[in-house]
Formats: sequence, structure tokens, C-alpha cells
Amino acid sequence: MKNNVLFDINMIDRKALPYYYDYGKVVSTLQEKLLDEVGIDFHMYSDEDTSNEIWDILEEDLKEESLEVQLICHIYKEGETKTISSNHTDKAMELIVKPRITNGLFYYPNYQVALARLVIFQSDGEMTRDFIFAKNDACLVAFLKYVLKRKRDYIKNYVTVFTDTEDGVETEIDSITTLVRREDVFLEDSLKREIYRSIDEFFSESGQFFKTYDIPYKRGILLYGKPGNGKTTLVKSIASSINAPVAYWQITEFTSSYTIKEVFTSVLKLTPLVLVIEDIDSMPASVRSVFLNILDGATSKEGIFIIGTTNYPEKIDPALMNRSGRFDRAYEIHVPTKVLRYQYLVNKKIARILSEEEIQQVVDSTKDFSYAQLNELYTSIALEWHYEQQVDVKKLCADLKSLQHKQQKQEWDQALSAASIGFSGFEED
Repeated sequence: MKNNVLFDINMIDRKALPYYYDYGKVVSTLQEKLLDEVGIDFHMYSDEDTSNEIWDILEEDLKEESLEVQLICHIYKEGETKTISSNHTDKAMELIVKPRITNGLFYYPNYQVALARLVIFQSDGEMTRDFIFAKNDACLVAFLKYVLKRKRDYIKNYVTVFTDTEDGVETEIDSITTLVRREDVFLEDSLKREIYRSIDEFFSESGQFFKTYDIPYKRGILLYGKPGNGKTTLVKSIASSINAPVAYWQITEFTSSYTIKEVFTSVLKLTPLVLVIEDIDSMPASVRSVFLNILDGATSKEGIFIIGTTNYPEKIDPALMNRSGRFDRAYEIHVPTKVLRYQYLVNKKIARILSEEEIQQVVDSTKDFSYAQLNELYTSIALEWHYEQQVDVKKLCADLKSLQHKQQKQEWDQALSAASIGFSGFEED
């Protein structure tokens, strides 16, 4: 059965099939090297569903110098063997030299699986190809189980970011450089307690609560409200405080039925996890039905806790909320109350600068301020104190309020200007 093929690189002339010959020569050389090194005549496999995970884990294993993987050899003598990269944090930029996956032949001895990613040179250009070799099907299945478990474990310290692009979904793994504690989230006590209780129970003992009470193991909440009032901070605190992966999906004008299915296919491999969809109102109208069908699927959300956010709830498709199993609850994130404004400023350690009387003056002067605006006011107070050793609280509050009014007026003037030149009521076909 082994020789039951029509073409064998050792039996054809390059002139007959030049492109296949160049490709086949590379593959056969890799297989011969593996046979010489580990004594196994490997089979080659194609992978359409877990290829991203395989190469992510190979890179992570190499970075951590894991004993699971070995470098058999570099492939092209004149090819690069290491990569220079950088890691930006809030403290410094770290330069990193790490092994290069491309141009290497790697072997996982415990699973009898080998991997290679290399450039194949042809007359009309060059092409990067991924190669997966395994002793047999069982070895490959065991390796894939290792890959998915390994990825789930290590990405708990990261956020997986999916961005819809013109060429499909781009995936990045971003480290959580600034941890947000739950005590740093300022919400009404009852609302905060309800949201965190829902999250904690979902990830407690792999959803045992849901099994005990025969509740579908999937959950969706929608956070809405004006910008700057803590929706993103709340999401960051969830990512920092749960022992589960967190994925962030960036919807764009390129979001399509294909990217929607690809994102859900990817996250289902890592469940249970949180999937954050910010600005969910920006979902293109042409694909909303596909998104709704995915949410309605029997298994498409199993083990996924979806958090949707929007600054414009009036733009949300009512179909998202009018059927159980899509978004179960919607929570309005209000502008901070007087009590919350005080707590927020005290947490910023403003008492180092202002007296209690001055803090109360700030709190009384900032009605309807968002947390983002309070933060900007705190920055202004800190700057003035740093340079002048005194603060005119009344003037700073008045200046920020004046700026807000000007910004609002500018937006209104722009809207009038757009209408006056014929853009009012314009809609795309």
C-alpha cells in the first residue's frame, strides 16, 4: 500500500513536473532526515482546524525551552534561525531574541510528531508551507489534545484578540500588563455583585451549578451606557480575576459570515472561556442574521460566557435581546453617583493633594461626569499641585465643564454642517 501512488519524487524527471518536483524534493528530504534521526517513516497530514494552535504552541514551547520539543535541524543553511522582537510594557521596551519557527524541523518525541515550516522557492516566487508529520493517526490525535490543553493553560495569562480583516481573522495574543482588581471597579453594589456572581458561578467547578439545575451551560450579558463609565474597566477586571481564557473580538467593516464562524470555531476549542465583543452595535447589518443563528445553535455557545458592550444601545438589533439564549441580561452602566465619585477619587489617593473639604467640593462640582472625565480632572489637579503646590479646584472644575460644552457644541455644529451640504438622510444601498 505504501507504494500505491502515481508520482514518486524518486521516479520522475524534474522537466516533466518542475513545480511538483521542487516541492516533493523538499518533503522527501525532510522525511528522510526524520527517518535517519528517529527511525520512523512518518506520514504527512493536512490540518484545517487546529493549525493556528499547533504553531502557537510550538512557539510557546520554544520560548519556554520546553523539554517536550526538540530541534532536529535547520533546513536551509543560508536561512534565518532566530528572530528579533520586542515586548512593550508600561515600564520599558524589552528586546527579545527567540528561536525562529520558519526554517526549522522540530520533533515532539512523546507524541512522535514532527513539524516544519519553511519557504519553498519557485520560479514565480516563494511560498511558505507548514508540514505536519506523525507516526500514525493515534499519535497525531494525542498531540492535538496536548496542543489544546497547553494553549488553554498558557493563554489564561493573556487575552486572545480576534480582528476581522479583509483577508479573514487575524489572531494575536496580548499579555495582561496592567491587572485591574475587582475593588478598582466602581459600580452600584447590587449591580457589581450580580455581574461577578454570574461570572464566578459560570467558571466554578466547570459549570457544576448549571448541570445541577439543568441550565444550559452558556451565558450572555450586554453592558451599555455612555462612554467612559467603566465598561472596559469591568471587562479588564474580569480578565484579571478568573481562572479561564479571555478572548476579545474586534468587529470591523470586514466582519463577514466567514469571520463570525471562524471566531466561534476557535473559541469553542478553549471553553470554558469569556468572549468579549466590544461595540457590538457595529456588527454589519448584512451578517447579523448569521450571528444570531450562531448564538441560537445548540452547541455553538456551550461553555462560552459572552460579554457584549455598546455605547449606543438604541443601535442594537432588538433580535439580540428578544429571545432567550442570545443575551440573557442587559445591564446599564450609569454615570457615577455622588458616592461613587467620592470613592473613585479617594481610590486615586487624591487626599495626598486635597483636603476633605476640597474633595467634597470636587464631588459636588462633577455631577454627570464620567469616570474618564474624573480621571482627567484628577490629572489636572495633580499637575497643578506638582508645579504650583496649590490647586484652584473651582477653576479646574469650571474649565473642564466648559470644555465639555464646547465639544458638544462642536459636534452639533458639525452635524448641522453635514446636513447643509446634502448629507442628511444619506443611506448606502
